Amino acid sequence: MTMYGANPEQLSNLGTSLTRQIESINQVMTTVDGVINGTTWQGPARDRFVEDWNTSFKSALGKLNDAFGMAGKDCTARADELRRVMGVG
Repeated sequence: MTMYGANPEQLSNLGTSLTRQIESINQVMTTVDGVINGTTWQGPARDRFVEDWNTSFKSALGKLNDAFGMAGKDCTARADELRRVMGVG
């Protein structure tokens, strides 16, 4: 027999944890932007890195933020619904 379900408190904690990661990722992007802009570095290697950073890497991190935001909201909403159905909290 397969069981489906979740512990509402743990699911809610997961949602909160995922949502909190967004700020961490934003901080990484801000830090790298600042370091790049504050570093004396010229030439094709810099140009390639900055191009990759601005197009590929930051885009991937932005998508990760979006995924964490959606998953976090989904976990929290599911936990709330489970509590409602179970008559808890």
